[in-house]
Amino acid sequence: MRFFLTITAFLLLVPGILRAQGPAHGLSLFGAPALDKNFTHYPYVNPQAPKGGELRVAAIGSFDNLNNFTIKGSAAAGLPMIYDTLMDTSLDEPSTAYGLIAETVSHPADYSSVTFVMRKEARFHDGSPVRAEDVAFSLEALRAANPFFRAYYRDVAGTEILGPHEIRIRFAASGNRELPLILGQLPVLPKAYWSQDGRSLHETTLDLPLGSGPYVIERINAGRSITYKRNENYWARNLNVTQGRFNFERIKYEYFGDDTIAFEALKAGDIDYRSEFSSRIWATGYDIDAVTQNRLKLETVALKNGKGMQAFIFNTRRSPFDDPRVREALNWAYDFEWTNKNLFYGQYARTGSFFEGSELAATGKPGAAELKFLEPLRGQIPDKTFGERIANPVTDGSGNIRVHLRKARALLEEAGWKIDAGKLKRGSAHFEMEFLLVQPAFERIVAPYIRNLERLGITARTRIIDPTQYQNRLNNYDFDAVVASFGQSLSPGNEQRDYWSSQSADTPGGKNLIGIRDAAVDTLIEKLIFAGSREELVAATRALDRVLLSNHYVVPQWHAPHERLAYWQKLTHPARMPGLTLGFPDLWWHVAVPETGN
Repeated sequence: MRFFLTITAFLLLVPGILRAQGPAHGLSLFGAPALDKNFTHYPYVNPQAPKGGELRVAAIGSFDNLNNFTIKGSAAAGLPMIYDTLMDTSLDEPSTAYGLIAETVSHPADYSSVTFVMRKEARFHDGSPVRAEDVAFSLEALRAANPFFRAYYRDVAGTEILGPHEIRIRFAASGNRELPLILGQLPVLPKAYWSQDGRSLHETTLDLPLGSGPYVIERINAGRSITYKRNENYWARNLNVTQGRFNFERIKYEYFGDDTIAFEALKAGDIDYRSEFSSRIWATGYDIDAVTQNRLKLETVALKNGKGMQAFIFNTRRSPFDDPRVREALNWAYDFEWTNKNLFYGQYARTGSFFEGSELAATGKPGAAELKFLEPLRGQIPDKTFGERIANPVTDGSGNIRVHLRKARALLEEAGWKIDAGKLKRGSAHFEMEFLLVQPAFERIVAPYIRNLERLGITARTRIIDPTQYQNRLNNYDFDAVVASFGQSLSPGNEQRDYWSSQSADTPGGKNLIGIRDAAVDTLIEKLIFAGSREELVAATRALDRVLLSNHYVVPQWHAPHERLAYWQKLTHPARMPGLTLGFPDLWWHVAVPETGN
């Protein structure tokens, strides 16, 4: 997908260890990029893919904003397609990017800066050139408008415009090895456009924004649909990084009130593509003629990137969730095995690490490399961090979890909570909590968990609200418990500050939803960011994983072994898919089908 489509997708592709180098066509975390400067196209595209056709994709909720760089309002789906970045991330090589707006990139051996030389032919949609001053403006404006960029680019000290198409970005400290790569992912915005007529990246707008990417906004039906048209005059259409991509003539995002309606629209042929997240629907919902006749295709795709963490998270800014004993008790009350058997058709595995599915996940007891980071923190972190990695409770799937509930009750009693007339109380306070949800389908998943909590004397309930209200509640940390996902790259770095650091705990719109304020976690994040080698990075990440797990910040949920796709036969993709993402819709294209088909 294009940059900034989702923060999670962005993080899965942008990691952290580089080598010093002179002017080059690309950057890689693991030595030199696999493709030389004369490559003609990415190996995972079809360079002969035909252009044309319309793609219809479902979006949920509504939108009131065409500025996807502010945390205010609800931004329309697909907006990243109208913007270009300095570099283009490879979807097949971990931690590798090639020049897009930037023709070359270089940085000194101490990683104290990065210099981009830009292509003189780069143009915004109005024909004006993309210049170094636009890069400088974009960096500062995005940091001011969005807490994610503020945390991600915290170590940027300033910029030097060396010429109309050359810019050096200076760092506040040397040794932050991922900064050159992630600055290459900066979306470049037109300074002239955003500096006139009272426009501001801080505010929502329904004015059509000016970009430089492969698509332009053709029309909007506010809150209901947005249609993008392929830009036939796209300045980068002949570059190697764009060959075989951006093939649909139009891409239309249709908004639906909830996912159930969106699924029905897919079956009716009103929507062309769906990435299926519901195990129930995948197991039972596709028993229809269109699938049997292979007009609606079902496919699973295994990706190489890690799974990250999806979990029930608790707002530690609020009591009683500020007590790790309470949080651990809540994990003992969750019966994943019963849920997987009865609700998920056995399709999932339990997530046990914040870096699940990669070499970055801690296992067993910490080795010498991890202890180098953990020993200086002894006394600041739980003693159990130095033992076996914290593991989730495991049940037999029968629904009988009396032993687990006894363990949970003991932890709650240790935290001062006692049963009184069937209610869990501490003094005059009754333990009540609310699961804030945006997806109605999650209610059936939370319901059995709530029944277990009620057996502990906890009064728990769910509240389902619309996406706009939900995002506003998250931005202001106005919740007890929510479902959250923390996507991870194969080489994590600066984004960890936004996820877990004390500095981000009270920043509105940040990703530290849990509200972690822990000096030991802060220390490990910096060790991770400034790791001097891949080996150090892995050890520091595993140490961070252990500390996060031993503080019981989340009740881990689950992950699937592969992506599940449903799409009508008018769509197709390269036979050789990239390893790190589905490449949808960038790499896909439209094919002719019989008139009787969808």
